[in-house]
Amino acid sequence: MPHTASAPRAGASPGGRPRWWTELPLIAVVYAAYSAGRLLARGDVSSAVDHGLAILHFEQRLNIDFESPLNDIFTAHASIGIPADFAYASLHYVATPAILVWMWKRRKASDYRFLRTWLLVSTLIGLIGFTLLPTCPPRLLGGGHGFVDTMAQYGSYGWWGGEASAPRGLGGLTNQYAAMPSLHVGWALWCGVALWRHGRSGYAKAVAVLYPLTITIVVMGTANHYFLDAAAGAAVMGAGALLAGPVLRLTDRLRARFRPAREAVPQTAPRTAVATGNTGGTTNVSDKCETAARERERIPRQQSRGADRERNHHGAAGDRPGAAGAGAAAETGDSAAAAAR
Repeated sequence: MPHTASAPRAGASPGGRPRWWTELPLIAVVYAAYSAGRLLARGDVSSAVDHGLAILHFEQRLNIDFESPLNDIFTAHASIGIPADFAYASLHYVATPAILVWMWKRRKASDYRFLRTWLLVSTLIGLIGFTLLPTCPPRLLGGGHGFVDTMAQYGSYGWWGGEASAPRGLGGLTNQYAAMPSLHVGWALWCGVALWRHGRSGYAKAVAVLYPLTITIVVMGTANHYFLDAAAGAAVMGAGALLAGPVLRLTDRLRARFRPAREAVPQTAPRTAVATGNTGGTTNVSDKCETAARERERIPRQQSRGADRERNHHGAAGDRPGAAGAGAAAETGDSAAAAAR
């Protein structure tokens, strides 16, 4: 059978499914850079408080300070506040990786690569926002502004303490002034888009809509973010979606440029062999074609020699009596030989 070149292994070429042992280090490095950047971008506390108050006053002038009434509800009703605290402290770190793994295992490689790149680029953009605009969340403002930290209020029900969603004793490893933009909302929006576009059931479509809306309400009701923080998180994801395509094309060009030369040389198929009548013997199809061509070339020369002999026989028959019969016989024999050839 003819030899056909096999498809490259997963992740071996642009557009192929990335291997898990290359994806995990990539995501881990980006997340480590994100976490470390948040710590390095703590900034001045007074500046963060000023930025938080500026956002709150701007929202109050536009009557879009939705975090204030929501926080009152979450504070007054433990049946709402406690589940909201659990959702804020856990879903951010569970749902996003779960959907990422689902996309890697179940969907096309091109879809996974786009969504993965979109998530990473948006996270890095958010890190820039934390660095340039440290913002105090509503829960850390003075008591005169009317906000209650529900994570501290219901801390006895969970693993967190009074320092955001970090486990007790590890609050110093977080940056509590990284409120603008809200990547809780941004990542939830990413999950919703992935489920809406690639989920096939009505349940997946419903979760795609409800999950981002729920997280948006949770981050405001727990006094961890302003409404404009949530809006900025959505805007960051929009910018990441626009940049994901150019980033993918750039990485594909770099991968093609630095790919080893042996991967760039295409494999040539061997010549097709056809069995002959001899046991264990093979002959090449091209050899038969060449033989047939040589035979076709030889026939005109044989025909010209037969014509010469025919003229000679006719000439001899005119000179000798009785030679006509012999010439006719010779002509017949030559014609038969030429046909046999």
